[in-house]
Parts: sequence; C-alpha cells; structure tokens
Amino acid sequence: MSRERARQWIIKAMEDMRVMEHEFSFSEEDVVTSAVCFHAQQAVEKFLKAFLVLKGVEFGKTHNLELLLELCKRLDPEFERIEIGNLTQYAIEVRYPDEFYIPTLEEAKEAYEIARKIKDFILEKTGIRI
Repeated sequence: MSRERARQWIIKAMEDMRVMEHEFSFSEEDVVTSAVCFHAQQAVEKFLKAFLVLKGVEFGKTHNLELLLELCKRLDPEFERIEIGNLTQYAIEVRYPDEFYIPTLEEAKEAYEIARKIKDFILEKTGIRI
C-alpha cells in the first residue's frame, strides 16, 4: 500500500511540474511567476511526502518543507545534499493579497530548477517511474 500511495503523491507532484512547464511555454512577460513558485513549493512538498510515505513515516498536515526535509534526512543522509531555497514561503505568501508579493521571473526559474532537481532525486531514490 505504501508504494502505491507514494506513487500517487508522485503523480500529483508531476502535475505541479507540468503546470510550471506550461507557464514557461509563454513569453517571459506572460509567465505567472507566483503560480510557478507556488507549484514548485507544492511539487517539492509532494515529492518529499512520497519518500516519507514509502518509508512509512507519518508527517501530519504540513506545508513546511524544512520539516519534511529534516524527516527525510533522518532516514537517508543523502538528503543533506538537497537545497530547498525559500520555497516554503510560496505555500502561502504568493497566493493571497494579505502578503502581497509577486516573485520575479528569476525567482520563478530558480524555484522550478529546485523542484526539477528534487524530482530527479526522489524518482531515483524511490525507483518509482510515472
């Protein structure tokens, strides 16, 4: 069950990756950078949760990537190489006008690159192919 559940987390993370790739198919001035950053955070969250589910680790309801990464590091020291930058802030900050913030195109590209690297890392770690 845990392998199938991990696979489901990865499928959802891959949807976030596709949304980001779709945004980058537009001209630079048309890219919705806040959407890219939000989906980067979401993808990384889901990739990390997939690994944790596969290992049978409970993590509760959280969007905190630092916490999820710390749980992964306890299971596998290779996670020390993972850089998540400031992705956690994109879970909330870019979604609502209360914390009005629009990331730059560079920030969006960096967020996507972080997500892409973590995707490759997690797919290798889990052996799950979608």
